[in-house]
Amino acid sequence: MEHLALNTALATALAAGASVATGALGFYCYAAQSPASQLFGRTAIAPRQPNQIALTFDDGPNPRWTPMLLDILARHNVRATFFLIGKYAVLQKPLVREMQAAGHRIGNHSWSHPNFAWTGNRQTREELTRTQQELESILGQPVRFFRPPYGARRPYTLGLARSLGLTPVLWNAMTADWNAASGDPATQRKDAAAIAERLTALIDRNQRRGFASNIVLHDGGHSTLEANRAASITAAALLLDRFTPTRQFVTLEAWERQA
Repeated sequence: MEHLALNTALATALAAGASVATGALGFYCYAAQSPASQLFGRTAIAPRQPNQIALTFDDGPNPRWTPMLLDILARHNVRATFFLIGKYAVLQKPLVREMQAAGHRIGNHSWSHPNFAWTGNRQTREELTRTQQELESILGQPVRFFRPPYGARRPYTLGLARSLGLTPVLWNAMTADWNAASGDPATQRKDAAAIAERLTALIDRNQRRGFASNIVLHDGGHSTLEANRAASITAAALLLDRFTPTRQFVTLEAWERQA
C-alpha cells in the first residue's frame, strides 16, 4: 500500500512538473515568435495611422523576382522596405544599390536566416554584425531596421540589434505566400489572388482597429535563389492596384518619424 501511495505521489509530481515545463515552453514560444508579443523587448509593428500601409519584403535580393517587383513599385510610385539576407546581398551589390536609388529602404534580415529564438549569443552577433557591415558598405549609409527571420527573437537578439542602431520590426499582416511555388501560370494567378485577398482582409481588420498595416511578402527564398515568387510578386501588384487610390503607402522610416 505504501508503494502504491509512493508511486501515485511520484506520478502526480511528474505530471505537475511536465505541466509546468509545457507551460514554460508555451510562454517562451509565444514571447519569442508571436509578432504581437512585446515580452522579450519592444519591437515596432504599426502605429495608429489606419489609412497607411507599409509594404515590406523579406528574403531578397533575388536576381529574378526583385527587379520585377521594383518595376511594379515604380509604376505605382510606391516605396517599400526590403529586409535583405546578407549572403545574397553581397552577391548582388548592383541590385541592392538599384533598390536604394529607387528610394526603397533596406533592412537587416541576418546573414543566413537562422531562428534567433534558439541560436547562441555568438552566432546571433555574427549574423547581425556581418550583415550590418556588408549592407552599410554597399549602401554607403546606415541601415536602421532589422527583422528577425521567422519573427523569432530573444532578449539578447533585440538588445544587440538596438546596440547596432537597428530598430527591430515585426508585422501585423502576413500570409504564407512562400508556400505558393507552382510553375503553372493558372495556379500562380489563383495563388496570387488568394494571397491578396487574405492580406486585404488583414488590412481591413487593422483599419477597423485603428492601426496601419505592416505587410510582409517575400521576393526571395532564404534557402535558395531559385525560389519561385511569381505569386507573391503578382499579389503585391494586386494590392497596389486595389489600395493606391485610397491608402497611403509609406516606408518604415515614416512611422519612425511619427513615433
